Amino acid sequence: MRGISLFVLAPFFIGFSSSQPHEVYPRARGTTGVLQRQIVNSTECPGTFEHVSAEDYVAASDPGWNLGNTLDAIQTEGDWNNPKVESVTFEDARAAGFSSVRIPVTWAYHFITDGPTWTVDPDWLQRVSDVIDMALSYGFYVITNVHHDSWNWYDFSKPDADVQMIEEKFYRLWYQIGVKLACKSSKVAFEPINEPPGSTSEHAAQQNRMNEIFLKAIQDAGGFNAQRVVTLVGLGEDTIKTSQWFKPPMNISNPWALQYHYYSPYDFIFGAWGKTIWGSEADITALESDIANVRNNFTQVPLIIGEWSASPIHTETAARWKFYDHFIRLAKKYNTSTMLWDNGADQLDRTVHIWRDPVAIDVLMSAQKGEVNSLPDSTKDAAAESQFSSAFLFHHAGTMPTDQKLPFVFNGNTLDKVTAGSIVLEKDWDYFVASDSITFKSNFVSNFVRPSWNNFTSSIGIAGGIVLSFSQGADICLRIVQWDTPTLLETTSMVDASEDLYIPISWKGLSKPAAVRAMKSDGGILVDDWTQWLGPLQRGRLTFDSHYNWDSAHLILRRSLLESVVNSGQNVTITVEGFPRVPGNEANYTLTVV
Repeated sequence: MRGISLFVLAPFFIGFSSSQPHEVYPRARGTTGVLQRQIVNSTECPGTFEHVSAEDYVAASDPGWNLGNTLDAIQTEGDWNNPKVESVTFEDARAAGFSSVRIPVTWAYHFITDGPTWTVDPDWLQRVSDVIDMALSYGFYVITNVHHDSWNWYDFSKPDADVQMIEEKFYRLWYQIGVKLACKSSKVAFEPINEPPGSTSEHAAQQNRMNEIFLKAIQDAGGFNAQRVVTLVGLGEDTIKTSQWFKPPMNISNPWALQYHYYSPYDFIFGAWGKTIWGSEADITALESDIANVRNNFTQVPLIIGEWSASPIHTETAARWKFYDHFIRLAKKYNTSTMLWDNGADQLDRTVHIWRDPVAIDVLMSAQKGEVNSLPDSTKDAAAESQFSSAFLFHHAGTMPTDQKLPFVFNGNTLDKVTAGSIVLEKDWDYFVASDSITFKSNFVSNFVRPSWNNFTSSIGIAGGIVLSFSQGADICLRIVQWDTPTLLETTSMVDASEDLYIPISWKGLSKPAAVRAMKSDGGILVDDWTQWLGPLQRGRLTFDSHYNWDSAHLILRRSLLESVVNSGQNVTITVEGFPRVPGNEANYTLTVV
């Protein structure tokens, strides 16, 4: 890795209209590898720029939300699971209580020339500008960036990377972004690059240099950019490499904050190896240690976690709510702002304008305001043989209703009211409260599992909901679920690894699996056999989306898993574990090789 070289600036003015930004181009590289440029600070903005410090910007933007998988989609907006963004999307985010929006943008597929100009399609620049204006119209603070380019041309960690080309292209890109957005208000901040790849101190030093190139580009672009807040990044934007290797640019004039991302513990957040529990003392300690470590390394720097999430698609509900609560409270404890990642499939359903887990959003907002949340409890012990969750009231179909005791963490609050639809439940008749639990009486439960009260039916699945209101904090909605063992409409097939396998299934309760296990006929674990050393709830379990997925009528086995079956040379039993995750609530499917 070559050393860091300074810019040699060669001002060179060419005739232009002062009312229009003037394009400039990098000149040929010198033999020393020093980047030579023509610099024309041509952008002039009407009006004044309301200066805001990085500290005030970060505080005012808390909490934030990400417009993910949209302008950052590959190759362009609309190519990933979202429609093109509309103004109402920001209305939904504002109504939920968010103060800022991070707008990731992928630029790699919108260059209309190669080097040395690296010209960006003006229509794409305009689209980005228009979407930012949509967000600003709702009063949001906005952070925008260069996003999945880090997967593409930006990766200087590759052995054959042309680092000088990357530097020049990065400068040219940010110069053009800077010119286009130069006159935006002080509510618009810039982030140079999303999660830059690399693993060594040399890679980190290069990323620190890229931060300097980014700053030079936006300052050269003129306008208000020299006064604009920027959120600089370290290698990977993770806690470890950022804490270890990030160095701020020398003589930086922009007000700046440091952005990092948090997706830990990996197995819980990404549904890996059957990990569906969270909330032990060790879990909470690890979370606090990570956030505290960054704060302790950057004691005087405004910090913002630009991405974090626990998806309602595959994480267990009560564990997810506990994670949201602890995450936000610990971020506030260490004076760190947060921005929830949302790829459009996890949080806000932008088509129908509904949050997929509104309780999680309410828990987030209550914790943000400093209110204490009361939360349903769930399994925390990694050595447990079965798993409970007090986010649900489960009733096994075909059995007589019984009293249902749900462990609860009140955190000093009192339970003020319980409602089911428009009905206010009667304490001590429909339910009673102990110091660590809420018990719903069998006479109340029976109303939901037979068609005799308030139009509820006894069908399999979600039979109703109960809303718990406490002396402070979020209201908690518990779902009443009548369940039975899921039924596979087929139980065996010859393995074919040419495409994903859709196995017809009748879900009997919640319409998704709790976990999926894959075991070879000789008793060995099919993939990730090291999971034999994990607890009973994780041994032999697969990883969500990498190995399996589901829809309302199928268990979906990915080609990668099927290829592992073929390579094993053995028949493999796939076990689908349903909710609740108790012994016997499972169904088996056999993949045959010969």
